[in-house]
Amino acid sequence: MSRPPPPGEGKRGEQGYLAYLLRQAQGATRLAMERALAELGVTPPQFVVLTMLRAYPGLSGADLARVAMLTPQTVGVIVRNLERDSAIQKTPHPVHGRVLQWTVTRRGAALLDKCRRHAQMIERRLTAGLSAEAQTTIRRWLARIAADL
Repeated sequence: MSRPPPPGEGKRGEQGYLAYLLRQAQGATRLAMERALAELGVTPPQFVVLTMLRAYPGLSGADLARVAMLTPQTVGVIVRNLERDSAIQKTPHPVHGRVLQWTVTRRGAALLDKCRRHAQMIERRLTAGLSAEAQTTIRRWLARIAADL
């Protein structure tokens, strides 16, 4: 029985399908993020939720699920845990009172800053050897994929 090649070789390398290579890269990146954030007691989905709430304060749970690319049920669990830990807080929407808006607290911002330092180590590994122009090209390409598919 033959063994598949390691990542980066054969169909798991430059000969591979783009969709597979994106999935392989995402899996490797997620595992690295899980390991980096574990010492802070934060999961990658929690990190994404905090990041999106800092970038877009006042999101509802449904909006948060969309921008974080998580299910509403998963966001519900994450939000409850982050609220319990005083990392985020809710306020009623000024017009639609039943809709809750979420924002990052000072405690949550401090936690997010720690998470960002860990994430930046992975970002540096991802961009090692790439020029600023190449990084911009890759970011545009990935953003276009997300927008167009």
